[in-house]
Amino acid sequence: MCGLIGGQWTCGGGLMMGFGMLLVWLIPLGLVLALVLQLMNSQGKTTKPSETAIDILEKAYARGEISREEFLLKKNDLLGTKTLPEE
Repeated sequence: MCGLIGGQWTCGGGLMMGFGMLLVWLIPLGLVLALVLQLMNSQGKTTKPSETAIDILEKAYARGEISREEFLLKKNDLLGTKTLPEE
């Protein structure tokens, strides 16, 4: 399919070849850009903050799994205070 088209000697392709070469460069460039942006976003965000022992203890108390006295004893133990709960 070679011939004289518009005063230029050409062998097919033309617009389609130019579009193909554009894709050959744009797809890898887009993938690299997406990877860089993803890495930048993930560095700014930390994972879900882990629960502290106090948080877990408070949830257990709220669910009724432990008594008030047990809650206060364990809380004082975790915080390092020496006070005993009032009865």
